[in-house]
Amino acid sequence: YWGTFLTIWGLIGLVAFLAVFATDLPDTSRLYDVTRQASVSYLDRSGAVVAVRGSQYAPPVDLHQLPAYVPAAFVAIEDRQFYHHFGFNPWGILRSVIWNAQHPGGNLRGGSTITQQLARNLFLTPDQTIRRKAQELILAVWLEMRFSKDEIMALYLNRVNFGGGAYGIEAASQRYFNKPASRLTIGEAALLAATMKGPTRYNPAANSERAARRATVVLNEMVRIHAITPAQRDAAFATPVRVSRTLANQRAQYFTDWVDSQVRALVGEPTEDLVVETTLDLPLQSAAEAAVRTGIAAHEREGVQQAALVALDSEGRIRAYVGGSDYSDSQFDRVTSARRQAGSAFKPFVYLTAMEAGRTPSDQVVDEPIRIGDWTPRNFTNRYLGPITLQAALAESVNTVAARLADEVGPANVAATARRLGITSPIQTGPSMALGAVEVSPLEMAQAYAPFSNGGFSARGYGIERIRTASGRVLYDHSVGGPARSQVIGTPALQYMNQMMRQVIISGTGQRARVPGYDLA
Repeated sequence: YWGTFLTIWGLIGLVAFLAVFATDLPDTSRLYDVTRQASVSYLDRSGAVVAVRGSQYAPPVDLHQLPAYVPAAFVAIEDRQFYHHFGFNPWGILRSVIWNAQHPGGNLRGGSTITQQLARNLFLTPDQTIRRKAQELILAVWLEMRFSKDEIMALYLNRVNFGGGAYGIEAASQRYFNKPASRLTIGEAALLAATMKGPTRYNPAANSERAARRATVVLNEMVRIHAITPAQRDAAFATPVRVSRTLANQRAQYFTDWVDSQVRALVGEPTEDLVVETTLDLPLQSAAEAAVRTGIAAHEREGVQQAALVALDSEGRIRAYVGGSDYSDSQFDRVTSARRQAGSAFKPFVYLTAMEAGRTPSDQVVDEPIRIGDWTPRNFTNRYLGPITLQAALAESVNTVAARLADEVGPANVAATARRLGITSPIQTGPSMALGAVEVSPLEMAQAYAPFSNGGFSARGYGIERIRTASGRVLYDHSVGGPARSQVIGTPALQYMNQMMRQVIISGTGQRARVPGYDLA
């Protein structure tokens, strides 16, 4: 009697459940459709991959081409009963309900099987609602009725999000380890399986330590289900997993952010995969990142916490770009967004204006106390040298001479010179402007100094050489659509300035910047 009673009411409950939650199920005919954001691959000047933004997909991998321990890693950590249930695990759901009831306000446990996760990834949204969970369960049963376990596992591995824009195990293997998925090691498989707990939180590139701890749990679970032996686990522990930093989008993040915003402005929102050929030089970029770290470490006792570095060639091609000490700690780009007073680095614009007005390096001036309106500039050393040449005044970075010179040639003319060379920030034309009381970005200063070294031509910093589709169709070419270069410093002013700026390093305040065998100014 009770068996019949429970069976009847169980059937009634099932019909009611289906009537409520199965009426608006998504269209399952979209099972093999892949809807994604177009990816944008950024290459350095030699064609090496700098970063990949957007969604990265790769051709689906055949499950039987993978080492057996690869799917086993996902079974071990995500769904130990995968090969024994029919789409959902009642005991797993019950355990999750009990856990969530006992830990209100904590991290919720879902109890989803691999099949349920696949159903959610293929057809549903990640919304935490009862309706979504019920539909997930219905679709999981449908998947189990239609496909074999191996087919479900293959679909899962080929469509799941591994973080960093990589979808599918082949794309993830290429992104993080620069190798096909068929060559994954046990440790690498465990690291990829570890990302399932949270593709962003456990991203092996951005959060390596957290991902490694989770991978340790995966390896232990693989031993527990006899997917690997304890000896294999210990060997995996002893062999460090090396994430490809370049392919994992870790290098030149500030630079990639900077050019990424420009791609949309140049070619619009991408509707197909793009390849952006940049000006960056990855070996120089590595040296620049190391230089920033070294520079900060040398000044830690003084409270220095951040630095920025940008290097461009004579035509404005940006070869290295470091917007801060650690992108994971701070995404604020100090190369273009930070403004700092230029200080004495602004003085060449003052002297160039004077050279263009007819002065020469050998002209005599007097280093002495002066007053310009209500302002009385002082030298850094609090000493005055008396009669000196303009060349000596620049070499010693004499404040009084620079201030007097700017006052004579006109602050507005000095500002016009700075803007002509590449300063784009507003320039105040008060007397203190001569000593660099002007807030500029490092990129502005770099591009404004370039004309001194390249024959006097403008060199506005840029990072994109060419944008093309993955099939090869060119959408943008800087050599065709870029701004024309103009001469911004003429002769003899250019020769005079280089003569004086060389002397800064030979005998003046810049002697520590000397490098044997190089002509520096």
